[in-house]
Amino acid sequence: MRAVVYEQFNGPLRVDRVPDPAPAADGVVVRVRANGICRSDWHGWRGHDPDIRLPQVPGHELAGVIEAVGREVRHWRPGDRVTVPFVAGCGGCAECRAGHPQICDHQFQPGFTAWGSFAEFVALRYADGNLVRLPEEISFVAAASLGCRFSTAFRAVIQQGRVTAGEWVAVHGCGGVGLAAIQVAAAAGARVVAVDIKEEALAFASRVGAIHVVDARRIAEVPAVIRDLTGGGAHVSLDALGSRATCAGSVACLRKRGRHVQVGLLAGADQDPPLPMHLVIARELELLGSHGMAAHAYPAMLELIRAGRLQPERLVQRTVTLEEAPAELIALGEFQRMGVSVIDQF
Repeated sequence: MRAVVYEQFNGPLRVDRVPDPAPAADGVVVRVRANGICRSDWHGWRGHDPDIRLPQVPGHELAGVIEAVGREVRHWRPGDRVTVPFVAGCGGCAECRAGHPQICDHQFQPGFTAWGSFAEFVALRYADGNLVRLPEEISFVAAASLGCRFSTAFRAVIQQGRVTAGEWVAVHGCGGVGLAAIQVAAAAGARVVAVDIKEEALAFASRVGAIHVVDARRIAEVPAVIRDLTGGGAHVSLDALGSRATCAGSVACLRKRGRHVQVGLLAGADQDPPLPMHLVIARELELLGSHGMAAHAYPAMLELIRAGRLQPERLVQRTVTLEEAPAELIALGEFQRMGVSVIDQF
């Protein structure tokens, strides 16, 4: 098969021919029909994930058709249209048994713990507990945009943030996950303030549901502006980027008893951001993490998509070929891309 491969961190990314995968006993092989290009892939290529072993094929935001199944798989057949969370839980550890496979002790992650889906085919473990059946009404390209950013944003806003109608939600960073969070929060009836440093990103945020936008390049005290716009602070605030500034700003913009949700990956120099813990105490704030979404939680999101209340395809700005994928991935480091790029030609 053809796949994008890198043999060293921060090294060349090339399209090469590699052996076709075979399914594990508990797994499947999926013919990839569409695959999102995510900043998490960029982090992996840069060497920010200790689980990656070289050489590696990136990619985890996939949608496609099952090509082959392992002998222990009971619920899936060749020809089924599927997508999958970017974390597949083993099903047997304490976290999986408690219903939290997104933080499984033995998790399988395509593109990180195994070769990923910047490829014609990808092998996935733990199929029975993690694959998600894709309704015919949802295209492969739209489903590929769900894989990491949209599903992660959905859980961050609805399950972790517990956003309800009428609340104020601040979203710091209007990349793929931030724009998805804005759309999800607006669909839940919340009022959204979007923060970014690019006019184009803020304009995009307005189109998908933000009521107010804040240009962090031009405003020195972003938290103070948000507290003014919201009449006391956001009820829920998400750091959708993952930086020292956006993390601290997200906490500081909250009203009393507000909830901060950390979604963006904090890596490299940003992995230990200074936080205004005096505000956490004085305002009785909650600090929450959000790491993907379990397969069993997908039906609620898919139903909202089928009903037209959520439209992940609006975030897809470019569809590219496998040959174009390396350049798209590298560009994520300079924040040159808005919205979501999806590989749909292999």
